[in-house]
Amino acid sequence: MTHNQDAAKISEKIEGLTIPITLARTAETHGDEPAYSDKADGRSEWRTLTWREVREQVLDVAAALIELGLQPGQTGAIMASSRIEHVLSDLAILHAGGIPMSIYPTLAPTQVAQVAETAKPAVLFVEGSEQLARWSEGLKVSDPKVVFFKESDGSPTFAELQTRGAELRQDPAKQDELQARIDAIKPTDSLTVLFTSGTTGPPKGVQLTHENIMFEIESSLDHAGLRDTTGISLSYLPMAHIAERVLGMYVPQTVSGHVHFVSDPTLLVGALGEVRPNRFFGVPRVWEKIRTGLSAMLAADPDEEKKAAVQAAMDIGIEYVESKQTGHTTSPELEAKYQAVHEAVLGPIKSLLGLDRVEWAVSASAPMPLEVARFFAGLGFKIYDVYGMTETTAAVCSGGPSDFKMGTVGRAMDGVEIKLGEDGEILTRSKLNTPGYMGNAEATAALIDEDGWLHTGDIGELDDEGYLKIVDRKKEMIILSSGKNIAPSNIENYLKESPIIGHAMVVGDDRNYVAALLTLDIEILNALAPKLGLEDTNPSALATNPVVAGMVKQAVEAANEKVSRPEQVKAYEILPVEWTAESEELTPTLKLKRRVITKAYAEQIDRLYQ
Repeated sequence: MTHNQDAAKISEKIEGLTIPITLARTAETHGDEPAYSDKADGRSEWRTLTWREVREQVLDVAAALIELGLQPGQTGAIMASSRIEHVLSDLAILHAGGIPMSIYPTLAPTQVAQVAETAKPAVLFVEGSEQLARWSEGLKVSDPKVVFFKESDGSPTFAELQTRGAELRQDPAKQDELQARIDAIKPTDSLTVLFTSGTTGPPKGVQLTHENIMFEIESSLDHAGLRDTTGISLSYLPMAHIAERVLGMYVPQTVSGHVHFVSDPTLLVGALGEVRPNRFFGVPRVWEKIRTGLSAMLAADPDEEKKAAVQAAMDIGIEYVESKQTGHTTSPELEAKYQAVHEAVLGPIKSLLGLDRVEWAVSASAPMPLEVARFFAGLGFKIYDVYGMTETTAAVCSGGPSDFKMGTVGRAMDGVEIKLGEDGEILTRSKLNTPGYMGNAEATAALIDEDGWLHTGDIGELDDEGYLKIVDRKKEMIILSSGKNIAPSNIENYLKESPIIGHAMVVGDDRNYVAALLTLDIEILNALAPKLGLEDTNPSALATNPVVAGMVKQAVEAANEKVSRPEQVKAYEILPVEWTAESEELTPTLKLKRRVITKAYAEQIDRLYQ
C-alpha cells in the first residue's frame, strides 16, 4: 500500500522549514492568542502565555544559554513534568543551536547514566531536587550546567536565565550571534533526541530531524482531520513521548493552538471539566478509565427506566457512528434520530465528562479495544485510532474523516508506504523514518534495512481496502508448548471489559495453556462498594473478597467466550496490588512492562501452572 505520489508534494510544501521558522510565523500571525497554560507548582488558577510571549521568552533563555557555553550541535536535557518552562527550555536549547531532549522522569539513575553517556548533555534543566537525584549517576559521566525550574542548590534558575537573557539581547552583537545560530539550523538537522523508556534494555536515543517533524505535521493535518478543528487541547503525558511532543508542542508551534498542561495524569478528569477541549488525545488506558467510571456511575443509578433510556440512546449512537465509517451512508432518518437523542441524553453525558466540545478524538500508543471504541461510539464519538512509533516520528497510519473504520488504525498517511513482511511484521518507508539511533549503528542497522524499510516489531493485518489492524508486538506473541501462536493483548482487552479489572497480563510462553495475572480497579470498586456490600476496600482485602472473586470469575468466563479454545484463560490470580504509572509495572504511557512483571511475579506465575 503506497501513497508515494504525495511525498513529493509534501516535501515541496515543507521545503526549508524548521521549528524556529514556523514558531516565528505563528508568533507573528497569532501573537496575542493564548499558547500554553498550566497550574504548575500548586497554582489554583491557570497561568497563560501568548505566542508572542512564548517566542520572546525563548529568545531570552537562548541568549543566556549561549553565554552559559552551549555550543551548536550539543544536547540539552530536560527532566520535568509537563509545564510551560519545559516547552520554553526545549525551544531555547533549539534556538541556541543545540538539540533538546526530554528524559522520562521515571528512568532509574542507572538508565539516566546510560542516557548521559550516549548524549553527553551540555546543559540540564530539572524541575527540582527530586529530578536531580535521578541524575546522580549521570552527572558522573557528563558535566552539564544545571538549571532549576523551582528550588536551587546554588545553580541558576530558569527565571534568572530569562532575566539575564533579556539583558543580553539589548546588545546588538549578542542579538546578532543568537540570530546567526537560528539561521544556521537546517531541515536535516536533529530537532530532538527521544530516549526509549528502557523497558526492553538500555534506553536508545531516537534522532528526529526538523524535516521528519514537518513531514509528519503536513501529512497528518488533512488525513487525520486536524486542520479543520480548533486547537484547544490538554497535554498530560511526558514530553519524552512522541505523540505528546507532536500534538502538544510541534503542531501548535506550527499552526497555533492553545495547550493546557496537566502535570499529574490523575488530575486529568478535573482538567477536562475546566478546559472542555476541542481536541482530545488519549492512550487506550485513559479511554478505558473514562468508560469504566461512567459505566459505574450509570450502573449505580437506581432508576431503571432512566438507565434503559440511556442504553437506547447509546444504541442509536453506535448505529450512527458505524454509519459514518468509510463506505457506509447515514440515512436522513438515522441522522434525525441521532440528533434527537444527542440533544436529550448523549450531549448532557458528554458535558458531564468535559468532552462536549470535542471535534477530534484520537487514540494511540497501543491498539484501541473495539469494545471501548464502540462504547464511545454510543456517545457519538468517532475515535480515530492512529499507529506509529518514536522511530517513525509518530503516526504513519491514521484514521480520519475519510479513513474511518472501527477496529483498525486507518490507512497509510500521505507520502507513507506500508507493507507486511512474510511473518506479518509491519514495515514502513517514508521521510518519517528516523535517521537512526544516537551512537548505536548496530541497532539502527537492525531497525532499517538496505531498501529503507523500517521494521516496526509489530504484527499486523491489512484488508483489501488498505486498512491496517494491529495484532500485537512481535516479541510479545506467546507461543504455547503446542506451537500455537497467541496474541496476548487481544485476550487482555477482553478481560478488561469488566469495569472492576484494572490491568491484565496474559502469560503462557512455552507452557501448555494460557493464564493471567489480574489487578483490580480500586477506584471503581470503591464507587460500587455500597451496592456490593464491600466494607474493606483495601487492595489486599478486595483480592480475597468472595463477591469480587465471583465478579472476576464472570469476567474471565465472558472473555473466554470470545476467543478460541487455545486462547482461553485456564488459570488466573488476583493480585493484592495496583499497577500505576508510578510503579515499575507500567510505562509512562500506561502500557505493561511485561519483562518486569514476569520477573517480579515469577512465583505467582509458577503457581498458575502447578
